Amino acid sequence: MSFVSGIGRRRAMQLLLGLVAPLLAACEPSAFGTGPSINPARPVPVALLVPGGSESPGDNVIAENLINAARLAASDLEGAAIDLRIYNTAGDAATAASLAQQAVNDGARIILGPVFAESAAAAAAAVAARNVNVLAFSNNPAVAGGNLFVLGPTFRNTADRLTGYAVAQGRRKILIIHGEDAAERAGRDAIEAAIARRGATLAGISSFELSQEGVIAAMRDISTAVRDSGAEAIFLTSGTSGALPFLAQLLPENGIDPEEIRYMGLQRWDIPASALTLPGLQNGWFALPDPELNDNFKARYAAAYGNSPHPIAGLAYDGIAAIGALVAQGRSNALTREALTQEAGFIGVNGVFRLLPDGTNQRGLAVATIQNNQVVIIDPAPRSFGSGAGA
Repeated sequence: MSFVSGIGRRRAMQLLLGLVAPLLAACEPSAFGTGPSINPARPVPVALLVPGGSESPGDNVIAENLINAARLAASDLEGAAIDLRIYNTAGDAATAASLAQQAVNDGARIILGPVFAESAAAAAAAVAARNVNVLAFSNNPAVAGGNLFVLGPTFRNTADRLTGYAVAQGRRKILIIHGEDAAERAGRDAIEAAIARRGATLAGISSFELSQEGVIAAMRDISTAVRDSGAEAIFLTSGTSGALPFLAQLLPENGIDPEEIRYMGLQRWDIPASALTLPGLQNGWFALPDPELNDNFKARYAAAYGNSPHPIAGLAYDGIAAIGALVAQGRSNALTREALTQEAGFIGVNGVFRLLPDGTNQRGLAVATIQNNQVVIIDPAPRSFGSGAGA
């Protein structure tokens, strides 16, 4: 058997964007770099590439939510005006590339989107020679770099945050448990790198075939490896829609006491809410975006559009918020590579974030646990980058 895989506008501005201008002032771009010159006194043309027009209903829902969030962000800006232009890619990479070129021909000074990694890479390549940067909604660091920045949360962010927290709590010996597929192996690599960066010790790596039978077949060897390694924590790459529920049941049954050896999760444990009842996850650690800012965004979005936002909708708000904050500084080089990667970063609907020179991002995350089937924040998300930023 395989796995199946009514807040006011002013208040919202204070919560979501209030720290952006001070952060920017701390590190102003000093020279032109890769990116176009703009006239900050006029509305800046921004192209939004979304997967609208796709044969997949899910893609069209994502497109609608991204558009709504971007428009909400644009309406919240102060000191900057955005001329938002929508382009529907149908979720197709070739179409995304063609529309990116069209958007630049139409006057776009920066591109926000697309969603999917292949489309993002194609769009960025299509406009690289035109000196235009792309802020994609992808979370795949493999496509980042050059004129392409990814806004989506990455495994590196979560691995660094939780590994750093584990070290601070005296749990330095960490064993990784992952399923055998490309995504979980990428998660394993991110955790192993975080262990090296954060001064922890790799206690071992155990894996299993990504199926129910695979978990059961590997459980004896995995539990023996955990006990023999002297691990103080185990880092699980699987999510709630995959192997995590089985691991949360079988690991304790095979003698891996979650009170003695702390369980940590690379993916969210609070989605769906039913996962909060899994006994093996009680008192374990996982990471999530700044709950206060995220809840405020959800409330504002629901008030404006009548339903809850798609999980990635906030990335569109973040992108427009960052662009608007840069433009509001009144500089013609506001959308260059140097400006986009200014060290202090931005405050978005999921918390503090910054774009890195390699095209990836760093996000401030909260550390949470589950107690009595409820999410409890045990280490809040930072509101700025510096000591303890822990992204």
